[in-house]
Amino acid sequence: MSFYTKSNFRLVGLVILLTIIVTLNSFGQSSKNKYVYEWEIKDKATTFLFSIEPGHTLAGKNWGIYFNSIKVPKLKAAEGLMYDIKQVNGDLHYLYPNDKYKPLLTGKAHRIEFLIPGIRNYTELPSGFFLVDKANPKAYFGLKNKSKKTDTIELSIAQTSYLANSTITELAEDGLIKIFPKPVKYKETGAWLELNGKTQIVTDARFETEAKLLQEELAKVMPTKLSISNDLADAPNGINLIYAPTLGNAYTLNVSTKGIKLASGTASGIFYGIQSLKTLASPAYGKVIKSAIKLNTVEVLDSARFKHRALLVDVARNFLPKSQILKTLDVMSLYKLNVLHFHLVDDEGWRLQIPGLPELTETGATRGYTMDGKGILPPSYGSGAAANGHSGTGFYTVEDFKEILKYATARHIKVIPEIETPGHARAAIKSMDARYLKLLAKGDLKNAEEFLLRDTADQSIYRSVQGWNDNVLNVALPSSYRFLEQVITEIVAIYKDAKAPLTTIHMGGDEVPKGVWSNSPAIRKLMLQDTALRNTDDLWRHYFKKVNALLKARNLSLYGWEEIALKHADKNGRQVLVADEALKGSNYQVDVWNNIIGTGSEDLAYRLANADFKVVLSNVTNMYLDMAYNKSFYEAGMNWAGYVDINKPFGFIPYNYYKSITENEYGDPVKQDFFKDKDLLNPAFKHNIVGLQAALWSETLTDTLAFEYLLLPKLMAAAERAWSEDPKWSAIGENTLNNPAYNAAWNEFVNVLGKRELPRLDRYHHGFTYRIPEPGVTNENGQVLANVQFPGMLIKYTTDGSIPNVKSRNYLKPITMKGKIGLRVFNKNGRGGKTVFITNK
Repeated sequence: MSFYTKSNFRLVGLVILLTIIVTLNSFGQSSKNKYVYEWEIKDKATTFLFSIEPGHTLAGKNWGIYFNSIKVPKLKAAEGLMYDIKQVNGDLHYLYPNDKYKPLLTGKAHRIEFLIPGIRNYTELPSGFFLVDKANPKAYFGLKNKSKKTDTIELSIAQTSYLANSTITELAEDGLIKIFPKPVKYKETGAWLELNGKTQIVTDARFETEAKLLQEELAKVMPTKLSISNDLADAPNGINLIYAPTLGNAYTLNVSTKGIKLASGTASGIFYGIQSLKTLASPAYGKVIKSAIKLNTVEVLDSARFKHRALLVDVARNFLPKSQILKTLDVMSLYKLNVLHFHLVDDEGWRLQIPGLPELTETGATRGYTMDGKGILPPSYGSGAAANGHSGTGFYTVEDFKEILKYATARHIKVIPEIETPGHARAAIKSMDARYLKLLAKGDLKNAEEFLLRDTADQSIYRSVQGWNDNVLNVALPSSYRFLEQVITEIVAIYKDAKAPLTTIHMGGDEVPKGVWSNSPAIRKLMLQDTALRNTDDLWRHYFKKVNALLKARNLSLYGWEEIALKHADKNGRQVLVADEALKGSNYQVDVWNNIIGTGSEDLAYRLANADFKVVLSNVTNMYLDMAYNKSFYEAGMNWAGYVDINKPFGFIPYNYYKSITENEYGDPVKQDFFKDKDLLNPAFKHNIVGLQAALWSETLTDTLAFEYLLLPKLMAAAERAWSEDPKWSAIGENTLNNPAYNAAWNEFVNVLGKRELPRLDRYHHGFTYRIPEPGVTNENGQVLANVQFPGMLIKYTTDGSIPNVKSRNYLKPITMKGKIGLRVFNKNGRGGKTVFITNK
């Protein structure tokens, strides 16, 4: 799950200087007023500095500054005597004058210094600043960040990359496997076939939908639309879609000089064969051609390794428009992923319209500032005071969602909705509070309490790992289950109308904080009525038993995070989480994310599989795509679980993932001896590992560019590992990820991406803004040497300290010129990554 608050964060040696300049004639929304801030980085301390420079005196104490920070800041006493800072809720904080405050005079700067523990990169900086006049709370002023976003990256990062890239050699494109992900069997037969305007698609009637999708895809790049026929006689130069029941879900693809024969026993097998046909085409596929598509003649046999090949997309923390979801489904289907785990709800947003409960989107889909904190959700992740115009606000209408479902279903992708409960439920709780207050004002107490999710007399004190103190629904209230039944019933109806498959709903189940329900009269009443309920674990089991019954009544199974299958137990005097044997045979399926070094959960996925739970491996160390690519301060993404570049999902070994772990969350090396006492997967329960899941949480993703940057190319490595057969290098016992077999496979993979698949994504479905890596750079004997992670990309350089552009000189050999050398990688489309500077003396 998405988890970013850890007590053992290391302090990083940085000074973050934030200057807030407020120019005021008076509090009011005058266009002449300026509200800006900026920051810079200095060495040797972990300090955040405010400097407020007013244009007029800020008299009195009727003002304060709200902002979001996922790390809890603390004021330094020497600098903050006139101010206090408090956590409002979640990541929202408030800085305000106290009784010692002296008005700030015109033109006089005043620093307010406070500490932010453990900042590792710029996406963890506080954001979303706005100033509020408490005498007139409707008058708020957003503060604009004037800091220039750097396009550079530290030399130390580039030096590390140089070593990592040193094992990579350029391979000729002709010699690369031209289907991606790598198929089970692949053989080129040394000839060519051209698809042109005379080519016909000939299909068995069972595959009519797939034939039409192929027709639509080819129409985007060919000058004429190909015809479709059900005449199964071989057509010259035709694309023949053949029903072959003995193949089951596998497919065969035979491209000869006479045409194409694609056979499978299922529509999904045919669809995946079509995707292979698309990647067999030139990387230029995606640009309209004048005459023909040229294909290598091949013989292919292929099938999926795992039946569950998933991508989790979080739209609750930050919303993504429908167009981006459709585009993401396009790239998922191209690389044969078949599950979209749609994280639709969380503390910070409810993103799916439920017509029977309109408050869920009226209140739960909007973030902004209000005087009383009611009616909408508070700012989170820098969304600011305004209710619109940012990614904190938005939802999918029923019709939007049906369109997404239909689009996914046609591409053989199941959409699994996640309705996060009982924790991470604040958006739902506050939405139902809004309903309660609205009906209560009308004197309708009965209907007001119908879907209430909290005990109004609850005095429990807790704080979730994301900072919320009111985000867990009450499991003792009958209204909680009426709410869930209403939501589930309406979701089932939407899927039915869209003719989309629905076999399970993900009900969340993670990160319920200590202290919850401890002082709830409703909970005490339930425990008196049912003496079997003695502690939180029992309440937990009680809740999911009832949720499971709601799902089973609709022929749905329960799916959730790992906690739904766990209980607390005493081990050597301390509480640990173990598989709940009482749930054995319950048919629960769980996503297991926590394998962080030192937590005691490194082997949790195997312990649950061995206890006969169905497990989807969602290991944070390798599969959380929202983790930053590297340690650079200027690299986007989270880092609480470490750093995830494409090598992490590529090197993942599902049946012994200990061998995949080479470092901890700080990037420090981890020796294999660490895992010697951890449980291994029992071969008798290997079948319980049902699939892999890459996850992209959205705390830092405030626009679609940021989303695609972290999604790709990491997703392609996850797709390779989920689809392709168990690689031979994974069976090597010692130094698995540092041996010739692995290095050869890695070298082939990055060549395929650099020369074929990333150039394809430059054009595919209007193009994807995938991350372009920094160059590897070092200095040896007075020469600057450089290399690149993806062969086929270009390194360009300057010698005058400027940022290289597409017209700069190509790096072809070591640079001997003196001065400040700038190096930058460009793709074939002319888009560049971050620049590295090195001084050659």
